[in-house]
Amino acid sequence: MALPRLAGGEELKSYSVTGDAIVESLTGEAGDAARGRKLVVDRANTCILCHSGPFPEDKFQGDLAPNLSGVGNRWSVGQLRLRLVDASRLNPGTIMPSYYRVDGLDRVAKAWSGKPILSARQIEDIVAYLATLRD
Repeated sequence: MALPRLAGGEELKSYSVTGDAIVESLTGEAGDAARGRKLVVDRANTCILCHSGPFPEDKFQGDLAPNLSGVGNRWSVGQLRLRLVDASRLNPGTIMPSYYRVDGLDRVAKAWSGKPILSARQIEDIVAYLATLRD
């Protein structure tokens, strides 16, 4: 069975969960923290709609989910990656979207069926940024 293809023909990357983490990078390399920060504060990606954090330039931040300040001290890179890829593996009742999971989902718009919300590169960039949040 072929893996789903993303826009531009990119194949959805396979991953394995070890305990409460995805230890290996989805892309085989570390992400870019500067690009990751831009993604986190971009309202189109939804992070800042639910989370607050050290983003002084953004006046309106979410309060539905944990503050991201210090998240790099609370979780390892692999734990952060799993939370982005599929937070429901850790908490089946979470309201956090599964940003890289495409199977077994309910209430998915037809346009998004079989497509992840974020690419593997975007996941790695966000993980790289979140890992820098140590205070």
